[in-house]
Amino acid sequence: MPSERALLIAAGGGIGDTLLATVVARALRSRFAHVDALVLPAHRDVVERVPDIERVFSFEGSALELARRIRRERFAAAVITWATLMTAEVPFVARIPVRVGQARRLYSALFTERVVVRSERGDRTTHWTQILLDYPRAIGCDTSDARPRFVPTAADERDAAALLRVHGISGGFALLHPTRGLSAQRSRWPTAGFVSLAGALRARERLPLLVTGAPDDASIAQTIAAAADRSVTSIAGATTIGVFAALARRAAYVVAMDSGPMHVAAATDAPTVGIFALQSDEPDRWAPLGAHTAVLRATYPCPPGHRKETCPDFACVRALDIDAILAAVDRVRARACAEAARRRRSAKPDI
Repeated sequence: MPSERALLIAAGGGIGDTLLATVVARALRSRFAHVDALVLPAHRDVVERVPDIERVFSFEGSALELARRIRRERFAAAVITWATLMTAEVPFVARIPVRVGQARRLYSALFTERVVVRSERGDRTTHWTQILLDYPRAIGCDTSDARPRFVPTAADERDAAALLRVHGISGGFALLHPTRGLSAQRSRWPTAGFVSLAGALRARERLPLLVTGAPDDASIAQTIAAAADRSVTSIAGATTIGVFAALARRAAYVVAMDSGPMHVAAATDAPTVGIFALQSDEPDRWAPLGAHTAVLRATYPCPPGHRKETCPDFACVRALDIDAILAAVDRVRARACAEAARRRRSAKPDI
């Protein structure tokens, strides 16, 4: 029986990157009885809701102070999915005997097992979770289920219920997350395409539609809600990531741009449609993973060289393929309904 404790170190990127990295913890559980995580302070709320992780530490204080704290836990192994000098240094100074990390870096000598990232060998289509699982595979750990899990707390569920009451929603509803992690581009993020999408979604069956986002996204969400149907409401800035997840679990469906919230929604098993609008997006690598998901691939002819960090106008977002999005919503909802029906039949007692 496994009896040792392992540490997942995931400290980089956005909340989606950290959530995807938690599948490494599930792989480690094939060998270790306990798996903890060390993450950025801003990502604690995500990892604390992942059932494969027992305890969560965060990068606070100096590397030496953190290493001393980690050393007291006597970890048998550490897997570092986002390698920096600090993430490599902490487990080394903490004297964790097995340290798995990225090869081909100046600080790779601090790892006992070095893994070459597949993208450095030209792989552009393998899903990122499988690339990350190469790290625990280096020490004989793996999992056949590479779908992240995110479980809202009881407090998250209560706050979600209260938010729905405030907005007079007692029945079905849907979520629209129209932004992605591009804070520098918010001033020119198009809203017209989402106004049309919100109207089209509402016209299907008149479900209330909640537009979500971070506090910095509030002006975008409010613009969309104000220009759309009166049953379209902005709740941007009104939820934590846990409350967002609790809402996603209750929603009829979630439509989201490629973003951390897209991955969180999928990880709750909400019917989720992810929109990858730019030609430079990589939906094969970053697709949402869950029980019922679909991906909208880019169709707009982006000029060569346009990337999400530097695109001057995001014309592809302005020209969303609404019919394709509606069809994807229908697909994920149909699959969810079919599975729910199967569960009801299997739960029905024999007479």
